[in-house]
Amino acid sequence: MAGTEQAELPKPWVETPLIESAALSKAAGCRIFLKLENLQPSGSFKSRGIGNFLRTHLEAHPPPASSHFYSSSGGNAGLACVTSAVLLQCPSTVVVPRTTSDFMIAKIRAAGASEVIQHGDSWKEADAYLREEVMAKDPAGVHVHPFDSRFVWEGHSTLITEVKQQMEQNGAGIPDAIVCSVGGGGLFAGVAMGLEREGWESVKVLAMETEGAHSLHESVRAGRLVALEKVTSIAKTLGAKMVCEKAFELSKKDTVTSVVLSDAEAAMGCWRLADDERIMVEPACGVSLAICYDGRLKKLLPKLGKDSKVVIVVCGGADVSLSMLMQWKKQYGWIEKQTTRNSQVPSTSTVSANGYP
Repeated sequence: MAGTEQAELPKPWVETPLIESAALSKAAGCRIFLKLENLQPSGSFKSRGIGNFLRTHLEAHPPPASSHFYSSSGGNAGLACVTSAVLLQCPSTVVVPRTTSDFMIAKIRAAGASEVIQHGDSWKEADAYLREEVMAKDPAGVHVHPFDSRFVWEGHSTLITEVKQQMEQNGAGIPDAIVCSVGGGGLFAGVAMGLEREGWESVKVLAMETEGAHSLHESVRAGRLVALEKVTSIAKTLGAKMVCEKAFELSKKDTVTSVVLSDAEAAMGCWRLADDERIMVEPACGVSLAICYDGRLKKLLPKLGKDSKVVIVVCGGADVSLSMLMQWKKQYGWIEKQTTRNSQVPSTSTVSANGYP
């Protein structure tokens, strides 16, 4: 902090609970801890990174300097920008691609955005329009990148600091693995940064993507940064055609495994979590929860035992509603026919009750 007055700026994120899930532990065959980032002010982990970006900028440019923040986003980063800007008493403009749901756009407007604009078929097109057209009218405006910034990564890294404190408080110790979703790679970069800072470099990281939004996985396979031709997954908030270079470099660590699951598995993760823990999340988050079911986690980390500890970042639940969950269940419920049954997991009975053998 540069001084006392600047240090008094409010923090746009909160400490979130870390809970041990009995249901998901039964499903996975080890101890599963859920870091509930869906409880952030914006409904996602983005409050940490985007909030830290805005706060850091205002510390360096205190009033009377004018700061209008401009964000491009598939939804969650824009919502985090707006909620953070409102708390810090600054205006904000968000450009979203046409793939962003009306539901999410309404949330961004309701949160207090000065303006919400739809443009392009992808985040990349929305961001180009924001920088080249919208911000051209405001040379003093501040561009807020949703995932490629050191200040964003540092904000996300606070998640690991909290996890360490919370694990120590409940006597759980060091986790064997962290599971997090990857879109542009900002959360993954922050998690890796936090693990290094806290001396947890040996902790395994599963970097989760959905098929059709798997730019990190394609880059890992190619050995270089690769851009997807098009994002086709239902997990629109993972909709970056290419991850940031920092995320790609971190993916080369021996402790990191890039994992891709289908949209059906991600959707299953969403409504399974709703049944098992009464928590609603979007597919971008559901892909990380799906790893608990059908033996997927132990296939990836075969050394896990019943006392092993895995922390899953429940990254967001802003772009989800009850009707969306029911639609996904209707569209993707067929996958349950291929899933191994475990009668000790509550959602197994609800699946059977709804006609899936």
